Amino acid sequence: MELTYIRVGDYYIPNLVADEPEPVRTVGKYGSLRCTYLKQHKHDLWRELAGSGKLTAHLLDIDDTAQEWMDRMLPQMMEAAGVTEELKASDQMAWVGLMNNCRARVEEIIMADLIYV
Repeated sequence: MELTYIRVGDYYIPNLVADEPEPVRTVGKYGSLRCTYLKQHKHDLWRELAGSGKLTAHLLDIDDTAQEWMDRMLPQMMEAAGVTEELKASDQMAWVGLMNNCRARVEEIIMADLIYV
């Protein structure tokens, strides 16, 4: 990038044009859980990632992967458990119970295979 100047009166001022900034992403639930796990149980890895500036990227990657797993596995679990719109219409409490059970099972898989490794 070449730096150019514009003249304002007797002074030359750098012509600074900001590039379009990338949207700021924050670390979500699964990234925060991974960070806590690394700090408490894999301190050397946490220190290495933090020292090299790769910790945030790692945590955001964990967040993205966990969300992809949730989006892929939850419908499969719901289908296997018999969670349908008909059940939701006829027995809401049973539907909520099955949904909570499916979500908890998927989160348990995510925790075991992605967060706590």
